[in-house]
Amino acid sequence: MTSFSSAAAAAILIVMGLANDAAYAQQAYPVRPVRLIIPFPPGGSTDIVGRIAAQNLSELWGYQVLVDNRGGASGQIGVELAAQSAPDGYTLVIGHIGTFGVNPSLYPKLRYDAIKDFSPISLIARVPNMLAVHPSLPVKTVKQLVDMAKARPGVLNYGSSGSGSNPFLCVEFFKMLTKTDIVHIPYKGTGPMLTDLISGQISLTINGVPPLLPHVQSKRLKAIAVASDKRLAILPDLPTIKESGVPEYEVTQWYGMLAPANTPSVIVSKINSDIQKFLARPDTSAKMSSQGAIAAGGTPEQFGTLISAEIERWAKVVKATGAKPD
Repeated sequence: MTSFSSAAAAAILIVMGLANDAAYAQQAYPVRPVRLIIPFPPGGSTDIVGRIAAQNLSELWGYQVLVDNRGGASGQIGVELAAQSAPDGYTLVIGHIGTFGVNPSLYPKLRYDAIKDFSPISLIARVPNMLAVHPSLPVKTVKQLVDMAKARPGVLNYGSSGSGSNPFLCVEFFKMLTKTDIVHIPYKGTGPMLTDLISGQISLTINGVPPLLPHVQSKRLKAIAVASDKRLAILPDLPTIKESGVPEYEVTQWYGMLAPANTPSVIVSKINSDIQKFLARPDTSAKMSSQGAIAAGGTPEQFGTLISAEIERWAKVVKATGAKPD
């Protein structure tokens, strides 16, 4: 009886010790700066959302969250770098619909596994897409754009942040539904693409609202419609593509934070908890809203479920459109 009690007591002490270690790890993290990989150049929606997260987490932690823009190959370079990093919580990555929802179907030789190589932490924001054109294009509605594209097949072109990116699939999906021929011009990021769109080198894009909104407000770009299922509160007069004659069309981007696979669950929980804290702040929500983003949030499990569902969804779109990287 005595030996059993001693063994039981020892087991209890071990469990308590492990619990204390876990609690300490969660409480202590981080103890140095954290790198946040943004797998696209500055200027796009991923960069905007990522920098909002980095600033808020830096304030909460008292350690700098250092943004590391690693663009290229439709986000593959930065995401692969994150997948290969140590699973200690000191390298994180911003994932979005393109890198984690579309790429697994579009690239047969993708060098990362969107499910197996990562630990989802939290969804951060949802970002509606917008169809915008250069002001010189003589169209004001989706119908007028479709009519022009059909009258001049292969003449209009569109820009994206790279073959396989979300803007690429958004326009390819639009082309499939409207039976139009619009030529793809790939760029190495949203920033370079916007430079050419504003200067009139390309005709149009379907991209996240945040990088487009300032240029629409300054009249350097012309907004035609939004790709969400409802109109935006900040642009109530702008119709949706669905209500403009393409009822099957709806694409909303999403952005979230992930860590390399096998990152300790206590660290994932700590980061998730702090993300929920800053997302719940009215100033954060207002800042995102002012740029066309909608604060999201949720558990790691919910984010993981979303990623799996999006991979399945976009696999069907890639197959139906026959979309291929250039």
